[in-house]
Amino acid sequence: MWRVRDRMGVTGELQRTVGQNLRKYRQERQLSQEELAEVLGVHRTYMGGVERGERNLTLQSVERIATRLGIDPRELFEKG
Repeated sequence: MWRVRDRMGVTGELQRTVGQNLRKYRQERQLSQEELAEVLGVHRTYMGGVERGERNLTLQSVERIATRLGIDPRELFEKG
């Protein structure tokens, strides 16, 4: 179960899970951060931040990333 705390104490667990899964699926497809970022129209450093769990994604962004990786968007949220 996901833990959500107040604004000052949000755990960031979900962001880290999404980032770890994104990295796993990207690497399985032998894509660099730069290649995936280019296809998605974002900067490589932004993708790095997402993979490290430092950036929030909109649901629309999750859907676009999943489509590009050929996976169901829900797979990005699965705990390993």
